[in-house]
Amino acid sequence: MIVINDAITIQDWELTEQFVRASGPGGQNVNKVSTAVELRFEAERSPNLPGPVKNRLRRLAGRRWTKEGALIIQCDETRSQARNRELARERLAELISKALVKPKRRIATKPTYGSKQRRLKAKKERGEVKALRGKVRDE
Repeated sequence: MIVINDAITIQDWELTEQFVRASGPGGQNVNKVSTAVELRFEAERSPNLPGPVKNRLRRLAGRRWTKEGALIIQCDETRSQARNRELARERLAELISKALVKPKRRIATKPTYGSKQRRLKAKKERGEVKALRGKVRDE
């Protein structure tokens, strides 16, 4: 069981762990032992996550979200199976915690009249400087 906050906990039946062979350092151990973990969380079917949190989680997960509504997290950072398992669970908890935060609604603002005037004045001055860079004519 993973505790996200006092209202949301992820039960063990919602998680599926599969251990696969990892790439990278480890010598012959890499070829023998399955240390990488693939953690699958059935987010769409989870009764503990509210709808808006599921939508934000889907957006945050990106390519890790499957068509069936599952979130897949892979971890092969360490040579230890147990440590990789812990890291994958921590990443899942962190991702769900990020999804719990409701984004701030942006309030559109208008530029002030004075700022518009200053911008136009600066553009005009810059245009005049560039106009003086032309070729010199005999008069």
